[in-house]
Amino acid sequence: QVQLVESGGGLVQAGGSLRLSCAASGRAFSTYGMGWFRQAPGKEREFVACISGSGVITYYADSVKGRFTISRDNAKKTVYLQMNRLKSEDTAVYYCAADPHPVYSGDAKLRADEYIYWGQGTQVTVSS
Repeated sequence: QVQLVESGGGLVQAGGSLRLSCAASGRAFSTYGMGWFRQAPGKEREFVACISGSGVITYYADSVKGRFTISRDNAKKTVYLQMNRLKSEDTAVYYCAADPHPVYSGDAKLRADEYIYWGQGTQVTVSS
């Protein structure tokens, strides 16, 4: 069983920055693919970013590319999402997810249904 706890959400003005953290349990964290997803009111959950176990491979949604950065610290069992130049359309609940069964070392998945474990979410509100 893997537990994920997100933190770092809050209210920020457009153009500002926030850093989300996701602390994980699990002895093999360094092998897990990790992802960030978000869900705005009335919308489906959408992919934001993902990272392979080693941290070498990352992918981003086009809507956040160049503004958001995903990273991880395997010694701390934590994955981060640095969000810069925030826009009102970034307002959503942000979820961290873990894939404990990557197919290969550079595996980083983009689909929500490929992740097994999820955090409770953290609210990000960007005021314009």
